[in-house]
Amino acid sequence: MIIRFAIGSFLLTLATVCGVTLAGSGSEKKVPVTDFGKTKDGVPVSKFVLANGKGLEAMVSTYGATLVSLKTPDRHGHPADVVLGYDSVEGYENGSSYFGGTIGRYGNRIAKGQFTLDGKLFQLPRNDGPNCLHGGKIGFNKRVWTAVDRSRADAQVLELSYTSADGEEGFPGQLEARVTYTVPANKNELRIDYEATTDKDTVLNLTNHSYFNLSGNPATDILRHELLLHAQEFTPVDATLIPTGELRAVAGTPFDFTKSTAIGARIEQADDQLKFGRGYDHNWVLEKTKKVGLQTAAEVFEPNSGRVLEVLTTEPGIQFYSGNFLDGTAIGKGGQAYAHRTGLCLETQHFPDSPNHANFPSTELKPGQTYRSSTIFQFSTR
Repeated sequence: MIIRFAIGSFLLTLATVCGVTLAGSGSEKKVPVTDFGKTKDGVPVSKFVLANGKGLEAMVSTYGATLVSLKTPDRHGHPADVVLGYDSVEGYENGSSYFGGTIGRYGNRIAKGQFTLDGKLFQLPRNDGPNCLHGGKIGFNKRVWTAVDRSRADAQVLELSYTSADGEEGFPGQLEARVTYTVPANKNELRIDYEATTDKDTVLNLTNHSYFNLSGNPATDILRHELLLHAQEFTPVDATLIPTGELRAVAGTPFDFTKSTAIGARIEQADDQLKFGRGYDHNWVLEKTKKVGLQTAAEVFEPNSGRVLEVLTTEPGIQFYSGNFLDGTAIGKGGQAYAHRTGLCLETQHFPDSPNHANFPSTELKPGQTYRSSTIFQFSTR
């Protein structure tokens, strides 16, 4: 259904497709939308394809505000999908690996599923051993979001919103969350902007959980990918992957990626931290070269395809996860079984378990404040 309103010399267009609102001036290129199926409860889910003329194409689902696929060219100009995921809503509903999902309310782990705020103890689900992981049993990646097309002349833009009720998964306050995906017309990049407000004091840590394999072939592992992290320190963890509170220098350890290094070069070294994570599953403390704004956090190079991924963020930390818990049981797009270490995550974030560490950057959000965070995945070749 398309409705047009004439106001003075302006023509406003409002379109509704599959329960999705498409609003704009009419001069921009709309984001194509199709049906992605229904949840077990019968809720319709849509998927959108944001693309430019340079070979980048991002598919986003309203289920979990999820990045379903991300196609980008190799050094010969041949595009391929460089993120893991599923072909249907069913896969995301049943899956436990968080492929491409928007993570909330709290990305990463909170020790014993507990934190104290304003003198009150809050108990969250313990869905990762003794701890709470990625927002609990039914996090933001398992919710259906509302989408609005915000495209403009220079970019395709999709805004997704979700209202998280007071007490959902144990978190205080009604939270109004928005995630906006942007694909510029003139750059091969995907930008993700997060925004949220609350009516009670709460904690918040939003991120995207895409698994990248820049080879474009998820049957191969990511150990030959070369990684550079702009971080001199990381936060070591205990056996349950909860930070100890220490900020440890990476120099002289397998966690030193200040120079581009193959991920597999040191991953099997005899190191307690690698043993705890079964590989890399840690938060790096990003260098701050300026007080505010986007800064380069990571760079990944895949030698066979020539693809380069640069990650820019406003966040103070980044979780590098080398896909250690993938074991071939997740059957993804095209029937591909995702085996051990066939995808890597670079989750821009505040630190894990920050509510329980006064020396970590605060994740508290109060009424009247607006949470804002931005991350850009920028692609090139060499």
